[in-house]
Amino acid sequence: MAELLGVAVLGAGHMGADHIRRLDQVVSGARVAAVADPDPDRAKEATAGLDGVTVHADPLAALAAPGVDAVLIASPGPAHEEPLLASLARGLPVLCEKPMVPDSTGALRVVEAEAGLGHRLAQIGFMRRYDTEYRRLKSLLDGGGLGRPLMLHCVHRNVSSPPGFTSAMLINSSVSHEIDAARWLLGQELTAVTVLRPRPSSHAPAGLLDPQLVLFETDGGALVDVEVFVNCGFGYQVRCEAVCEKGSARIGEDRTMLVTSAGGAREDVAQDYLVRFADAYDREVQAWVDAARQGRVTGPSAWDGYASAVVAEAGVRALETGGRSAVRLAPRPDLYADPSR
Repeated sequence: MAELLGVAVLGAGHMGADHIRRLDQVVSGARVAAVADPDPDRAKEATAGLDGVTVHADPLAALAAPGVDAVLIASPGPAHEEPLLASLARGLPVLCEKPMVPDSTGALRVVEAEAGLGHRLAQIGFMRRYDTEYRRLKSLLDGGGLGRPLMLHCVHRNVSSPPGFTSAMLINSSVSHEIDAARWLLGQELTAVTVLRPRPSSHAPAGLLDPQLVLFETDGGALVDVEVFVNCGFGYQVRCEAVCEKGSARIGEDRTMLVTSAGGAREDVAQDYLVRFADAYDREVQAWVDAARQGRVTGPSAWDGYASAVVAEAGVRALETGGRSAVRLAPRPDLYADPSR
């Protein structure tokens, strides 16, 4: 197919603006056809220098704009469900940033709407599946050389939390990536969540329970623990170690540039997820564009988005009650029956 895929980008904030840049400068086979954002000045700034782009305040108007063949949703999570359902109704392939829909009830509506079509149109933006290190770890575990996975030890640290960040968001926003990564790496569903809370860091905003230790159980008998610390103060770090019957494998060791000068050495530490996972985002969007131009949809599915929402809700219950919270998924539609997801 020679014609470029016309993409409507919904949201022109930090994530959306980066995707607009990516579609324009990095990804091949696509162009930005329309952008929607409630702040027109922000949308105009993100599209400065791009030809043939229409700007809208209403996301549904952007879906109907001339030349739109596909949709990339990068708006805040609570705004996702309506354009997701509208994209499905229009038959438009859509890449939706996580969370697909923040609440499990709304996420299930998206799953049921897509299942009713009988074919996939939605890919969910769990970009770690496209990270080189994560893909190598997945291949190693699938190959079986280390034996059965017993545990995953995970670390998720941010420099600081944005204004309005809540204790629940450590789980349903930050740890949502570990939820999907664990399901994907292990090929297992998460069945229960327990959250332990140490004394909050003195650098955490008042009332924020930060850090937390989140423990997941799986239907395959493995355990997954996640240290989530969103006000660590020094950098953005994501690590994962798989402990198996015959050995272990660890990724995320921050092997970045080492600068030596004036009798000392300094190693760079990423300060932002867009830096740490830049290549993963590039590969994710390129894979989505390539598939969409061929009439296919690959990558994390709406079911993965729904499962993440259900597990995150169980995690928030565990945080609030101080007890173990069970995960209860709805029956999986046949459309998502492929165990490889």
